[in-house]
Amino acid sequence: MTATATRVLVLNSGSSSVKYQLLDMRDGARLAAGLVERIGESTSRLAHTPLATGGEKRETEGDMADHEAALKAVAAELAADGLGLDSPQLAAIGHRVVHGGLEFTEPTVIDDAVLEEIERLVPLAPLHNPANITGIRTARALRPDLPQVAVFDTAFHTTMPEHAARYAIDVATADRHRIRRYGFHGTSHAYVSRKTAALLGKDPSEVNVIVLHLGNGASASAVAGGRCVDTSMGLTPLEGLVMGTRSGDIDPAVTFHLKRVAGMSEDEVDELLNKKSGLIGLCGDNDMREIRRRIDAGGEDGERARLAFDVYIHRLRKYLGAYSAVLGRVDAVAFTAGVGENAAPVREAAIAGLEEMGMAVDADLNSQRSDEPRLISPEYARVAVAVVPTDEELEIAQQTYALVSA
Repeated sequence: MTATATRVLVLNSGSSSVKYQLLDMRDGARLAAGLVERIGESTSRLAHTPLATGGEKRETEGDMADHEAALKAVAAELAADGLGLDSPQLAAIGHRVVHGGLEFTEPTVIDDAVLEEIERLVPLAPLHNPANITGIRTARALRPDLPQVAVFDTAFHTTMPEHAARYAIDVATADRHRIRRYGFHGTSHAYVSRKTAALLGKDPSEVNVIVLHLGNGASASAVAGGRCVDTSMGLTPLEGLVMGTRSGDIDPAVTFHLKRVAGMSEDEVDELLNKKSGLIGLCGDNDMREIRRRIDAGGEDGERARLAFDVYIHRLRKYLGAYSAVLGRVDAVAFTAGVGENAAPVREAAIAGLEEMGMAVDADLNSQRSDEPRLISPEYARVAVAVVPTDEELEIAQQTYALVSA
């Protein structure tokens, strides 16, 4: 890597999409960002924004048969802005990889052996890792000379002690099939817990934080001195909080009951719990803004939305209590991601009545909007309550650059 190579391209490859950002690691500035959708269809769409020049978003549609065609289209857009993949200023490509199992506990430079190991983990993330692998292979083919780094969603949670990561099932069976709690959204939890400590003017090693990552997918983590000691998602992203379309915690016997009584297949139960549950299952909406609108409108429809909101909040409060017990001392609670950052009623309801636990929300501070990390708790509160915008792409870029420039 040359001394002038300070840029990192971050790729998040899905089964039919690629999200990307190009960042300059001298100051973390975003030079370009975009999204390719509907890969493999005749209506493939690329939306590219040249942030470095302040230009307008450019959108193109066409037949992008596979990820190779999609990434070549991305490369062409970047080249049009003078930011091509052949630039000597490009230091590395950082890839989001959902599942790293116990094998990958930190960002890792990708070689053939690493790629084979990521493939071995596909059974743990059959919907995500194959797409991540496709993106890696395509990028390596385009720039075989450039360092490619895998940053794993699960890595931050590998510091959980065994008593938190283990399920109470037969140990031999669990080990044979790699059944344990792994956790996800790790890059977000790492970034937000560190930013929360900075907001308090302290080193991460001095702070105990409960991070609530609330988007369409949602997870909580207990972070003690910069290390995750518990998290709500488990073997898969289905466990834990109520989410947009996922049930979160549920009696596992519900699965057996549905198979016996309703005659549902494994695939049908899987679809029910992952795509037709959570908020959308409770009230037909998974957009918190629409749920709040329905509540405010009242009537029978509003009552159904209110029930969904109350179930959502109840689960949040259970995890706040549980992780307070796990940590022993809580210095801060941090709300992040789409709902956590933007839904003031969610923050207010989650913290309401927890004064005896040292938690409170100031109504005026909570109602204000900002893109910067901020406190929303009153000065007298023993536990700081914060809103900390997450930045998973920047976290991936920072981890990637730190590794290749070491």
